[in-house]
Amino acid sequence: MKWAAGAFVVAAALVALIIVNAPPPDAEVSGGTPIPIAAVFALLEAENDAVRELWTKEIVGAGSEQGLMFDKDWRQPGVDAGPLPALFLRETAESLRRSPAPLYLFLGSDFPVNDANRFTGAQQAHFAEIKRTGQPQRFLDEDVNLHSAMFPDLAVAQPCVTCHNNDPETPKTDWKLGDIMGATTWSYPKPEVSMEEALSLVGALRQGFRDAYRQYLDKAATFANPPAVGENWPSDGYYVPSADVFMGEAEGRISAGTMRAILELEQAQE
Repeated sequence: MKWAAGAFVVAAALVALIIVNAPPPDAEVSGGTPIPIAAVFALLEAENDAVRELWTKEIVGAGSEQGLMFDKDWRQPGVDAGPLPALFLRETAESLRRSPAPLYLFLGSDFPVNDANRFTGAQQAHFAEIKRTGQPQRFLDEDVNLHSAMFPDLAVAQPCVTCHNNDPETPKTDWKLGDIMGATTWSYPKPEVSMEEALSLVGALRQGFRDAYRQYLDKAATFANPPAVGENWPSDGYYVPSADVFMGEAEGRISAGTMRAILELEQAQE
């Protein structure tokens, strides 16, 4: 884990300072040129992609080689396992649902292992367009009156492919790296937000990442053979990083890009 060093540390610290000092997501904030929520969705999706890749490769992938288990039934008593990548996203989405921010995140597919994640109605049509073009879709979801953006969810790591192909309940067994396996959908009630509100949404998402990881640590502590928690990662042995170490690495990876996006949004407001 060498990402969080030098310029990455500076960027992470600056972004963290900005986000921490943003007002809460439910605050009424005015002033400045409004930012299209579609631009904020793109920023949130970039952070989500990077953190899910970190979880998938450095925790699930490397951890599986050390004897750690990850399973769709990870929450069941007696199952010594953590959440699969899609379920890590679900935990993040649940944290957002509990937060003051009316920001919604959903991972869907036309070949889901869990039928609750199957796209229906208008979302199914938008996903079909993503599969045809590979490009994000932005739309007003009239069923719930929410402004939405849907982004392709790619098979970025072999554990994703292997898990989906081998699951007894999978409706599809020939996934390959790089396939569009589904799509993440972000939704929000307003078409535009202030810069302060945009930053508060970034803060809510990062809290969601931390909450999802803490859920894993809480479950890991109950394993018959719990991994050591601290500075080390599964690539070092039968270890998992603490929540602070995991989020430090995550923020090191995402903050430089987020800082660039924030500066671009500020320039667009001028």
